[in-house]
Amino acid sequence: MLFLDSHHHTGELPQRDTTIAAMPEPLPEAAVDVEALVDAASALGEALDDAQLELFERYAARIAAWNRSANLTRLSSARDMALGHFADSLACLAHVGQRLGAPGFRVRCVDVGAGAGLPGLALKIARPAWQVTLVEATVKKADFLAEVVAALALDGVTVVAERAETIGHAVAHREAYDLGVARAVAPMAVLAEYALPLVAVGGRLLCLKGREAADEVGTAGPAIDKLGGALAGVWPYRVPGLPGRRHVVAVDKVGATPAALPRRPGMPAKRPLGR
Repeated sequence: MLFLDSHHHTGELPQRDTTIAAMPEPLPEAAVDVEALVDAASALGEALDDAQLELFERYAARIAAWNRSANLTRLSSARDMALGHFADSLACLAHVGQRLGAPGFRVRCVDVGAGAGLPGLALKIARPAWQVTLVEATVKKADFLAEVVAALALDGVTVVAERAETIGHAVAHREAYDLGVARAVAPMAVLAEYALPLVAVGGRLLCLKGREAADEVGTAGPAIDKLGGALAGVWPYRVPGLPGRRHVVAVDKVGATPAALPRRPGMPAKRPLGR
């Protein structure tokens, strides 16, 4: 189509405008499927607001950016992030118990073997008032956690780059937490020795487990008893959009952990208690 200048017509045809508009750069692919996260969280009894969803989006982007170098997770699609990581972590919240679940209660929570920060950081986003300690022995993963906490400006989160067996004897951590959480760390008998020494008497340990939770719990009974715990329940749950049933295993801390436990680093996994 030709456009004529009506004020300065010279008899020459004006030049066609050949300028090509710059194509907009494609938007980066989302690191988390927000709609799937909202729906799954709602089904699990959690309503996430816009600020929380933004934090989950920023958190997911950092997992994606670090995953290749730090080997944080094998689940990396936006849907996996929403369902297999974030929503799955939120399943803990239905089982914290009446005391810890009371509105305004400033829960002191420790995530043992935090890895990419799950479930601990997901719980912190969902419960901003909680004080959360992330225990991760692998330095590169601990560095990632520290970077995420700073980038998301999360107050009340501490990263401890140390083995659980070691901090289990440190005054600042031993029996200092209302709630212990763990996900995909170790068999139940081993995990109990890692985590129960950190949980205060009257507190609770929540472990996210897969389909075989009942078998694990059955063999872990003696270890749980020795560490001052008592099984509170094994509850099945489903994350909408994911196949199969999963389980939350809850252990209440009913007595002090003997001073000799946990054993030195490596021993809980090498020779689980009660075997």
